[in-house]
Amino acid sequence: MPGALIKIDDYRQVAPRGTVDFLMRTGERLRGKRLVHVSASRYGPLAESLDRVVPILNDLGIETSWEITIGTADFDQVTRAIAKGLAGTEQVITDSMLARLRETGIDNAQRLSLSADLVMVHDAPPLGLVERRDEATRWVWRCHHDLSAAQPQLWNALRPMVQRYDASVFSLARFAAPLSIPRFIVYPAIDPLSERNREMTRAEQATHLDRLRVPRDKPILLQVGPFERQHDPVGVINAYRLVKRHHEVRLVLAGPPPAPGGNALGDVQEAASHDPDIVVIVLPPDPQVELNALERAATIAIQKPLKADFTIEVATAMWKGKPVIGTIAGGIPFQMVVNVTGYTVETVEGAAFRIRQLLSNPELIGRMGAAGREHVRRNFLVTRHLSDYLALIAHMTR
Repeated sequence: MPGALIKIDDYRQVAPRGTVDFLMRTGERLRGKRLVHVSASRYGPLAESLDRVVPILNDLGIETSWEITIGTADFDQVTRAIAKGLAGTEQVITDSMLARLRETGIDNAQRLSLSADLVMVHDAPPLGLVERRDEATRWVWRCHHDLSAAQPQLWNALRPMVQRYDASVFSLARFAAPLSIPRFIVYPAIDPLSERNREMTRAEQATHLDRLRVPRDKPILLQVGPFERQHDPVGVINAYRLVKRHHEVRLVLAGPPPAPGGNALGDVQEAASHDPDIVVIVLPPDPQVELNALERAATIAIQKPLKADFTIEVATAMWKGKPVIGTIAGGIPFQMVVNVTGYTVETVEGAAFRIRQLLSNPELIGRMGAAGREHVRRNFLVTRHLSDYLALIAHMTR
């Protein structure tokens, strides 16, 4: 369902009872408030979220728009270095790079339409917009990444700019950096009506799986995530091999095309080269229906990163009724109810043990899958996300 056609009433059949009516009543109280979202791209997980949230907020009576900043090729290099530094990777960040961040923000502020009651700026690339803020407008910085291990020198340089905002929003308390402005927590969420999560017939699933060359003759273990060492795809392969000694299974590893340098795709392909039951899929652009089909075909979903952000893939798998085996990295344990919707593990051997336990007990797979779907319905749907945003708008514009 295209984002532009989405209405809040469409969610009555999937959201918890009373949720849509509550959102409509709250929206009525805030009717006429103006909200501007600003991000650096119309692509990626953040953009997918805004593509759904913006039209629904408008349907609720909040005049909501979405602006995109622009920058030169050298600015893109600056923001990539800053993103890595904020994630904890040692980077050389010069004064000229920080000046470029401010200057690009100032240039975009003159170009964009930022007249609103509340401006929400997403992540670091548009951070410098605040240098030209209208003091009559409330400004919020929404950080979608884990800043707990941010490079100290970089964070110390960026913090004065962040503190020009009226508040900040993080995905988890443990992701938040020290700030003197208020810090709010808003968990990410999934849209059950999006291409990634909508219901899909078996025939449609089969069409996509055939195109991806994924046979369906054995139980499928699935990990969705980048082919990067911190996501430990080789560790997942090693766990699969331990399971394979006892169960006939297939492993599917699916992720976006890796960035040049530092990725683990070569290691994964080498490890999988002599085993036809390991399927490595480099996903096409905008692979929402492909991921939907893969997650629905899976028997067990795995998320085994060594370091992670919120990892909303946990919720997308649980929404499709799949038990999840995940690490305690990032937001994974915050989405799960351990021993009810899945298991958390710390080692290859632990992952293999839990996979074997589930494969030996199909009834447990079904029970955990059903519990996971209901847990997501109550806690991680876009309707809950909208409720959090409406509360934030009400608080910031009172």
